[in-house]
Amino acid sequence: MRRTRVLAAVFALAAGLLTGGPPALAAAPPDRPAAESDAPARSALAADTYTWKNARIDGGGFVPGIVFNRSEKNLAYARTDIGGAYRWQEATKSWTPLLDSVGWDDWGHTGVVSLASDPVDPDRVYAAAGTYTNDWDPGNGAVLRSTDRGASWRKAGLPFKLGGNMPGRGMGERLAVDPHRNSVLYLGAPSGKGLWRSTDSGASWSQVTAFPNPGTYVQDPGDTSGYASDNQGIVWVTFDESTGTPGSATRTIYVGVADTENAVYRSTDAGATWQRVAGQPTGYLAHKGVLDTENGHLYLAYSDKGGPYDGGKGRLWRYTTATGTWTDISPVAEADTYYGFSGLTVDRQNPGTLMATAYSSWWPDTQIFRSTDSGATWTQAWDYSPYPDRVDRYTMDVSSVPWLTWGADPSPPEQSPKLGWMTEALEIDPFDPDRMMYGTGATVYGTENLTNWDRDATFTITPMVRGLEETAVNDLISPPSGAPLLSGLLDIGGFRHTDLAKVPSMMFTQPNFTATTSLDFAESRPDTVVRAGDLDSGPHIAFSTDNGAHWFAGTDPSGVSGGGTVAAGADGSRFVWSPRGAGVHHTTGFGTSWSASSGIPEGAVVESDRVDPKTFYGFKSGKFYVSTDGGATFAASPATGLPSGDSVRFKALPGTKGDIWLAGGESGGTYGLWHSVDGGQSFARLRGVDEADTVGFGKAAPGASYQTVFTSAKIDGVRGIFRSTDRGQSWTRINDDAHQWGWTGAAITGDPRVYGRVYVATNGRGIVYGDTSETGGGDDGGGGTDPGPDPAGTCKVTYEVTNQWSDGFQAQVQVVNTGSDAWNGWSLAWSFADGQRVSQLWNGAHTQSGPTVTVRNADWNGTVAAGSSVGFGFTASRSGTNTKPAAFTLGGRTCTVT
Repeated sequence: MRRTRVLAAVFALAAGLLTGGPPALAAAPPDRPAAESDAPARSALAADTYTWKNARIDGGGFVPGIVFNRSEKNLAYARTDIGGAYRWQEATKSWTPLLDSVGWDDWGHTGVVSLASDPVDPDRVYAAAGTYTNDWDPGNGAVLRSTDRGASWRKAGLPFKLGGNMPGRGMGERLAVDPHRNSVLYLGAPSGKGLWRSTDSGASWSQVTAFPNPGTYVQDPGDTSGYASDNQGIVWVTFDESTGTPGSATRTIYVGVADTENAVYRSTDAGATWQRVAGQPTGYLAHKGVLDTENGHLYLAYSDKGGPYDGGKGRLWRYTTATGTWTDISPVAEADTYYGFSGLTVDRQNPGTLMATAYSSWWPDTQIFRSTDSGATWTQAWDYSPYPDRVDRYTMDVSSVPWLTWGADPSPPEQSPKLGWMTEALEIDPFDPDRMMYGTGATVYGTENLTNWDRDATFTITPMVRGLEETAVNDLISPPSGAPLLSGLLDIGGFRHTDLAKVPSMMFTQPNFTATTSLDFAESRPDTVVRAGDLDSGPHIAFSTDNGAHWFAGTDPSGVSGGGTVAAGADGSRFVWSPRGAGVHHTTGFGTSWSASSGIPEGAVVESDRVDPKTFYGFKSGKFYVSTDGGATFAASPATGLPSGDSVRFKALPGTKGDIWLAGGESGGTYGLWHSVDGGQSFARLRGVDEADTVGFGKAAPGASYQTVFTSAKIDGVRGIFRSTDRGQSWTRINDDAHQWGWTGAAITGDPRVYGRVYVATNGRGIVYGDTSETGGGDDGGGGTDPGPDPAGTCKVTYEVTNQWSDGFQAQVQVVNTGSDAWNGWSLAWSFADGQRVSQLWNGAHTQSGPTVTVRNADWNGTVAAGSSVGFGFTASRSGTNTKPAAFTLGGRTCTVT
């Protein structure tokens, strides 16, 4: 259903980030955490402690990989193509993001092409990171390694790129840990770079020169961009655990190669030599290779294409490792496939039970197959009864994420919600045969009563995606009344958030854009909203008169091919639209007819004055344009010194006519933040702002007369999210190194109703918003809970430093309720003696004022029964001595320290 995700994301990057993108950053030294070593030198900028959350959407993008740890129950990870990696939290049935510390210069490391969870030491996890193998991503890939389940990372740079958002990204896993000697890892590389090995737990890597085949398959050799013409390379690594003993390297290793004639290779001497496996099928790519060591079967899922979108034929094969026998175990005849196979998993509690997906069966639905006899016979998730009607073995409950129906009412054999599409990730929990998860192009689905399948009883599929936010955000608006937030997104259009802590019931519909490129509202009539976007066929503009709750389509001018940017007049009586494929146009009313604007070039970015309903502004190629007749005619401003390129975003200040802020530029050219108070006739550049990419406004600070200004920028050499309460005379960095989210250059806005609140667009981590700890900030609509009354009784605290490096450390804190009554909310405080600063904390929310740190409970761990405990962990910076805190207080009561 959403086949254009990769291209939409690419176009957004190519149009915004990559034309003026940041330079590549050298890989961090292998002995330092990436979040620390990548940080630029600090200046004297002020800083504020913010609490950061996601405006809940739950999912929204492709999840190509799910990995369960084989030695510890309930430890699982998910990888996304552009939105980082996540760890499963069993207590809350939710996912925790692990790569929010990836910074602006390393934005490509938010794309994760593979994950590996160490089966020997479950605290260790590895991520192969990099988004594109062509020049869209200026930096090389890296292997990130963690000894604390992803709470902090160290980085080993690679001499080649990785493609978390490239064709073939659903194959895998390309990264694997030797189950007997876990200091040994293998990584399959794309682009003809071959097979790589680490013998020091991922700290350094070298090519396995003996491996004979770096891959040959490319999706489209004629693609001059390098995107579809890249060699998809080495695509999976699987160890035969039966051929090793603890402490010694596993002897037999299987490797999958993107080569339709030579897809599977094997080593029987721990990787010293390699041979093509004899007798293997040809004409297909092996997307997955999963080994059942108990029965000695290597199962392979084949497709004629690399995926995740394409694939017209496929097979399933079983290779018997003891005899070298190949058996076609496909559930349907080759002539009856119109899809490839990819998702593949074995039930580790019941060897011989396996499942597979028809990942590229777009219509009428994906298919999932299950066998309990090593592939001799199969059943499938749904059948015709007869065509076009279906009988399903499952029921779907998407009430927790209701937009997954897309508001559709299809005719049989299609159903809504769909079972899925792009279903390349499929895993049965190795400790629980009843739990299965699988990834789609929009979510993670799963079940906890899977074995009902084998009893011909119905099993239930639900979204298992809470906490995993994977939308790419184009635009954000926060009106002064109505819903606090409306968003423009790639792939799923956008949402109206009336409660930031709840999943909206439906994305924007009528029409349902594949990407909303621009949003605006009438400043004095905020119930009037307009959006422009992309759609394969149909209108590219829509209007709402009830604050975005309901929509109706406008009419396109001739030649429109994409959404572009759109602006609403201050009173909602007229609109100016700069669509892709046509010049700038204007209209009165709701777009039933449009007239071409004069004096402004095609492709200009347009915005409206927030006071004068007839004044509109535009920018294109270094020139600022002004219209005072409702967009009919524009005139170029005499302003000079603005960025010459088109990577520019600007906004007019609400409440003051002609007050305009402009951000943009590109590395190596004019780049910064400008302010005009005369309607764009002249602009003054703000000192100290080295680079700026977005600008937005929010409620004024207590006692201030001017609205708060927010920007994603580099100020005094520091990249981050910044706030100014004095018209840009001074700036406060409000994010920290643990909260960077890669590239944040698409949109930013404050909230006009809550001082300090800011909404930030990310390219793959959804909508993040922050609230200040300063007086006057708020948590309206943000979810979460405050501690209840001070806990009564006594407490005991254990504080342990679990990891330490030259300028930082990690610690774990355990608090025991030693009293006789339960706590309903808690707040623990202590003071550092040596200037330590907490940078990231999990399982709680923290603030720090000087040396004093206060940690309060998360939404889910506020209740602590008598005799029970609660724990949290954090990473922090230090310089020199790292003395442990001597005293802890819980609600004002002193705790015993052990």
